[in-house]
Formats: sequence, C-alpha cells, structure tokens
Amino acid sequence: MALKIGTKAPDFKLKGTAGIELNLHQDLAGKTFILYFYPKDFTPGCTAEACEFRDQFEAFRNLDVPVFGISRDNLETHEKFKKAHRLPFELLSDESGKVCKAYDALIPLIKMPKRITYLIDSELKIVGVFQDMFESKAHIQSMLNQIQK
Repeated sequence: MALKIGTKAPDFKLKGTAGIELNLHQDLAGKTFILYFYPKDFTPGCTAEACEFRDQFEAFRNLDVPVFGISRDNLETHEKFKKAHRLPFELLSDESGKVCKAYDALIPLIKMPKRITYLIDSELKIVGVFQDMFESKAHIQSMLNQIQK
C-alpha cells in the first residue's frame, strides 16, 4: 500500500546522477515535484517507464515540476541507464532501501522497489499517488492529470 494522500513526504538525503546530493525537505520545499520508485534499471518495464517520463518531460518542465526516479541501483548503473536512454531528469540511488521503505515502496521479502509514483506539493505533502507494477506508462499520464487538476 502506498503512503496516503495528505501525508507529509518523508525526508531523505540521496546521491544522484550528475553529481547531485538531494536533501528532500531542504532542496525541494516550496516546489511541486514527482518521485517515482521503480524496481531496476535496464529491465523492460522500468525502461518503458523512464522513456515515457523522458518523452513527456517537456510537459513537466513547462509546469515547473521536476521528476526524480529512485531505485536501489547504484550510481554507476544509474549513470549508464540515464545515458543509454537520454533521460533528462535525475535518478537517485537508494542502495540501502531505506528511502523505498519509508515511502512504502519496497516489497518486503525480496527487498525490491515497487513501482509507485508520488506527486508532492510545495508544502511537502503527498497530493497524488499512482501504484501499478505492470502499467508503467500509466504512471506518467496519471501524474499529468493530477497536476493539471
């Protein structure tokens, strides 16, 4: 089950592609943004989802809504994945799985991230959630629909 709408987004600090270190509450307060959790770089569903975010990225940029992908892959794998698919957004590495767990995006027994997308508002509250392991492209359309409400 995903975190509930209205819940304050759990704070975290993670390293990402392009040499960033993102501290959620410090760096994104006052901004609406998307966090999408996904199982693994270079798998078919995750590649389709990342490429759909890439293909729709202009819409998010025009709405001034940054997108961040999070999985348990390491930064080296993230960099290769980002380069291979020309992803214009940051990927964050949660190798320990602590952030995935805090966002209820971790499958307990196998410790693999679930496919969950959160829309978080400028007050750091969750205002939109979409969870579906198999409909990866639907995550993007769901977020666009929720932003444009």
